[in-house]
Amino acid sequence: MPPVINPLNLYSETASGHIAPEVAQDLARIYVPNLRSNDVSVIDPATNTVVDRFKVGRGPQHVVPSWDLRTLWVTNNAEGSTNGSLTPIDPRTGKPGTAVTVDDPYNMYFTPDGRSAIVVAEARRRLDFRDPHSMVLQGSVEAPHCAGINHAAFAIDGRYAIFTCEFGGYVVKIDTVNRKVLGYLKLTSGGMPQDILVSPDGRTFYVADMMADGVFMVDGDSFRQTGFIHTGVGTHGLYPTRDGKQMYVANRGSHLIHGRPHSKAGGVSIIDFATNTVVANWPIPGGGSPDMGNVSADGKSLWLSGRFDDVVYRFDTQTGAVIKIPVGAEPHGLTVWPQPGRYSIGHTGILR
Repeated sequence: MPPVINPLNLYSETASGHIAPEVAQDLARIYVPNLRSNDVSVIDPATNTVVDRFKVGRGPQHVVPSWDLRTLWVTNNAEGSTNGSLTPIDPRTGKPGTAVTVDDPYNMYFTPDGRSAIVVAEARRRLDFRDPHSMVLQGSVEAPHCAGINHAAFAIDGRYAIFTCEFGGYVVKIDTVNRKVLGYLKLTSGGMPQDILVSPDGRTFYVADMMADGVFMVDGDSFRQTGFIHTGVGTHGLYPTRDGKQMYVANRGSHLIHGRPHSKAGGVSIIDFATNTVVANWPIPGGGSPDMGNVSADGKSLWLSGRFDDVVYRFDTQTGAVIKIPVGAEPHGLTVWPQPGRYSIGHTGILR
């Protein structure tokens, strides 16, 4: 694994201005996977308009930057089907390539040493370690007690990762070196853990829980719950600010009943890492359903998919003002490109 430059801030190399020369030549675009229309909408952030749209596999969930930052992978899990696939996008041209057949790729991560892609086979309760380029299977880790395994964050030294178990209220700790389950932790009063993000110093893992309406704090090394921060209804996505001092929390504004949202009070909360307190809230006028996304390279915009509104939200990170851009049907894990950083550990662009 590339050495951590600043042990007090593992996000130090993702600050504005740290874009690699090759990455800086890529198109500035927002890639939005639309779950129900089976395509990707491409937004030009200079005009806030959709400038391209192309078909991918069935059930696209996330757009995931590769470890070496040269490919953006669309994870098409076809609702747990063996006919799932990964569609590569060339970030230099913004165009898709030939899809690779992969079993149930709900999400995807990369080990911090870059040696393996980890395809999160959610319906299988399994993690498939694959070659990060060819996607040939290297080995698997079964997590039978992790119903709805989907999001992950890695230890500062990369030796373990913690994954959330959406449908059981658990998180599971995975030894990424020896590829085995180290243990499960039941979150107190947790009902539906979603995204997970590690603190800048690598000590605390923050777990968004959509039913608890807030963020659980877990000590990674001892693997125990240490606190809870209330944010808003349907807490879902977590993203560090460019200076690594705060965290954006997407509150989707809805709990699902029979698969559909029953309220819409979505917005964004901001948590300060130093104090573990909410320092600001940005409600969406008229309601909304902010889900997954990322921060612009300059840190001035937070982009989030509007899961149940078929739009993308662009928040001004100075004022909290938001605009809406229509996209396809049920947008999910969008990524913002290019991004500063040395390498990607996956999801919608968590770089280091």
